[in-house]
Amino acid sequence: MAWWVSSLGAGAETVALFNGRDLSGWTADVPKADADPSLPPVFIVRDGKLVSLGKPGGHLVTNDSFSNYRLVVEYRFAKEAGNCGVLVHASTPRRLYRMFPQSIEVQMMHGNAGDFWCIGENIEVPDMEKRRPRKDPGQAFGGEVTDARRILNLTDDSEKPLGEWNAMEIECRGDEVKVFVNGTLVNHGRRSTAKSGKIAIQSEGVEVEFRKVELTRTGS
Repeated sequence: MAWWVSSLGAGAETVALFNGRDLSGWTADVPKADADPSLPPVFIVRDGKLVSLGKPGGHLVTNDSFSNYRLVVEYRFAKEAGNCGVLVHASTPRRLYRMFPQSIEVQMMHGNAGDFWCIGENIEVPDMEKRRPRKDPGQAFGGEVTDARRILNLTDDSEKPLGEWNAMEIECRGDEVKVFVNGTLVNHGRRSTAKSGKIAIQSEGVEVEFRKVELTRTGS
């Protein structure tokens, strides 16, 4: 394993999932590359940063699975505002729209960082009727295509201005997921239908730079 590991004391272990040099420990899943393997990589390392180029769409997925951890991601939209996301508890590839792996997505879209999107999995928050918009009263709260899959965050004013670095922390413990953006709690879900899985970074339209992707194991 090429990842850097250091001990933070009893029961804690910090792992740099991105080593600043290459994409060791990750595998790209880009559906368009199935038909054209000559497509250039959509996930690259540039100037010591992990870069999601945004097009074509796809995911960079860890080879290992994790549970009970705190993930710290430092990112920025360097050129233009747009969409991206970090997926936790990822499992079946291309589960939704033949693109998105089964998972709980933590949204990074500029202006909406911290929303949850349920992708073949589910998670619950307080005030479900208010924070999980439904197209009609009969629509289910779930992770299927026709379900109300988006869960709005608690605040949209925690992000830094475009071009500045943001710090997102995602705490996964048992069936709970907490999300902090620049130190502010922006979402907290419980009763997740998945408690472990891989971690994925999206390519979803625009270029996003990552200078840190670091995981601390928190124990059971």
